[in-house]
Amino acid sequence: MTTTSGPPARSAPDDPPQATDPADAGETDAPPAHDAADLCDQAQDLAQNGHLKRAAALYQRAVAANPPPAVQARALLGLAVVEDQRGDPPAAREAAYRALATGDTRHAPRAAHHLALSLEQEGAGEEAARVWRRLLDLGGPAHAAVAHYGLARDAEARGDREAAEEHWEAALELPTDRAEFSRLHATTVAEAARDLAGRLLERGRPDAALAAVERGLAVADDPGLRLLRAAAHLEHAIGDLDAIVPASTGTPGPHAEPEDGERPEPATSGAAVELLAGLLALRGEPEAAERVWRSGLGDRDTAEEVRRRLRRGFASAPEEDAAPPWWEPYLEEAAATSSTSVLAGELFAVVTRMHALLAVPVVEGEARPSALRAVMEQALRVPSDTVWGVDVHADFRRRLHEAMGEDPLPEGWPEHGPPGGR
Repeated sequence: MTTTSGPPARSAPDDPPQATDPADAGETDAPPAHDAADLCDQAQDLAQNGHLKRAAALYQRAVAANPPPAVQARALLGLAVVEDQRGDPPAAREAAYRALATGDTRHAPRAAHHLALSLEQEGAGEEAARVWRRLLDLGGPAHAAVAHYGLARDAEARGDREAAEEHWEAALELPTDRAEFSRLHATTVAEAARDLAGRLLERGRPDAALAAVERGLAVADDPGLRLLRAAAHLEHAIGDLDAIVPASTGTPGPHAEPEDGERPEPATSGAAVELLAGLLALRGEPEAAERVWRSGLGDRDTAEEVRRRLRRGFASAPEEDAAPPWWEPYLEEAAATSSTSVLAGELFAVVTRMHALLAVPVVEGEARPSALRAVMEQALRVPSDTVWGVDVHADFRRRLHEAMGEDPLPEGWPEHGPPGGR
């Protein structure tokens, strides 16, 4: 899918959930009788201020003190996080495994969370899945949701859609008692919903994506989820318009003509062509948008209305001209191919080049007729390198002929010399 259809499917999210509980920010355990907890407090302060080496040393001292399991688990978890930040994954994983082995109900689940994410990022998906399954037995509803989210990503990576659906469903399930619904749980549900909705949009399932988005928005007003909801509605709109456009234009499409042979009014068909082409361009499919415009312009019943909408906003032709200006076919082509900005950029480049050529002799006070004429001829040739340049010259030739009653310009002017061969 494109950006407006939501993020592409992936085996793991760009920003996986953090191995911290948002409710714990700055929280510390009550100091016990020995020093290990105090050492953990000091290490935490040092780590938060960027002194990772000293923090690791204090966590190691706390571990060596052999404190009660809760403090030991805290020290090992802190050590795992710091060693990861220091760029030593093996040491971090060893500390996390040891924290996990303590079985502490508070810190062991968080260690498992941190460890599984680390293994995922290292590409050790199979081992990460084992840790996610271990986490299912350790924590409460919040960590269970985290684990199911990890296992859903693992199943997606393995191509096991059935297992993935089971884990997505479990990750998005909310507890019946909202008192048990922590910030970690809400964050996980929102992230899982965002991830799942993006994958479903990529698979062409906007209804299922919308359902996932709504479950995420039920717990968090997340901008990413709102964007995905808009993308799902965009897909629905494209589907509805596509049901009108093929039938109204006579082009092959997934929708058959009505049984009674009736077709939409030209105004309805024209509006559907305009909207569908615009939405396809917005979705990042300019070639598909162009095909829609072409099909509308090629149908005798809708062509006039479609062309009117395609040319909406074009400047009116000068009053002295009975025919549309020479440049309108180029504007029409640019509108149909979603390349108006390219045409505008080309025009500005030509104007800038012509301006620069003419400005130099003016600034320098050039008075020689031959030099001034040479510069003017250069400026006249600037548009010639563009697709529309030949029509610029042809328009001037036409106007000059109408004014003089004859064509004094040589064949191939201005590339092949001035009038009269001068």
